[in-house]
Amino acid sequence: MKPVIVVHGGAGRIFKEREEGCRAGVVRAALRGYSVLKQGGSAVDAVEEAVRSMEDDPHFNAGCGSVLNEKGEVEMDAIIMDGKNLDSGAVSAVKCIANPIKLARLVMEKTKHMLLTDHGAHLFAKAMGIPEIPGEKLITERSRERWKKNLEPDSNPEEFQNDYAETCLRRTDRRWSSISQRQHNTRSYWEFEETLEQSVLLL
Repeated sequence: MKPVIVVHGGAGRIFKEREEGCRAGVVRAALRGYSVLKQGGSAVDAVEEAVRSMEDDPHFNAGCGSVLNEKGEVEMDAIIMDGKNLDSGAVSAVKCIANPIKLARLVMEKTKHMLLTDHGAHLFAKAMGIPEIPGEKLITERSRERWKKNLEPDSNPEEFQNDYAETCLRRTDRRWSSISQRQHNTRSYWEFEETLEQSVLLL
């Protein structure tokens, strides 16, 4: 059986000027994860590698490029699960760590806990030898500009989210209505899949 890896790049709005970078980032993450599988790595190894790739990519709301909190800082969450035994590990509100997914895996494999947060996660990271990096290195110019805009007196993030939700619903309706058409156009889809070594499925 050939392995398959599915990578999801997030549910946020993707503006036209960022489409190419986001698509390339998802492909890169999928191929890196698939490479782990080809070399005999486990599914958990592949998942961690794929997520690390996106955490290092400023196009995604993970690691470098994360949305900033109210104080203008990067606080990150991550969770990982092993499908064989349903073990899982997670961290939340972690700062100054490049790859929270690695820390989440260590929670799963090295502790009896399921979730560590904030200061507890920080102490655990130090105990596990996870290097700290300056928080500024995780902040992109785009994230900082979005944060500044949300602080403006007339800013209404809730209204933005409502508009976004309505947009998603409209897109979902269009996608469902086009399913039958897409079923008749599978040839071009599989030709595209072959460029990803015939084994990487991207959604």
